[in-house]
Amino acid sequence: MDSPTVLCIDDRPRLLELRKTILESHGYCVRVASSGHTAMKLLEEAPVAAVLLEYNVEGVDAEAVAYHIKQGFPNLPIILLSEHSEMPERVLWLVDEYVMKSELRERLVQIIERATRRHRFARRSNERVPA
Repeated sequence: MDSPTVLCIDDRPRLLELRKTILESHGYCVRVASSGHTAMKLLEEAPVAAVLLEYNVEGVDAEAVAYHIKQGFPNLPIILLSEHSEMPERVLWLVDEYVMKSELRERLVQIIERATRRHRFARRSNERVPA
């Protein structure tokens, strides 16, 4: 069985590399994107099991990215990361899980495992919904 793939979206290469290293050491394949446009392109190219989306990405509206992902791939779990302890309700409705970055270091793998397990029996995460 193939390893699940996680798409990480952040504009800071160092953080992307750190998350990639951690997830790969636990058997995940990782794709990275520094913009919403690149992320959507990667989603069209190959299936992923979950998306790890940084809320504060320079030049990226994380809410819009989450909305577009859910429009095209409604079964794809999105985990939103932020430094803020509170998030607008409209944003929380778009994501499957919200995690403060201060909790991420200890819980990253656990969060990804839970998200991918929860959606394992749903239809293929990257199956595009007909318009």
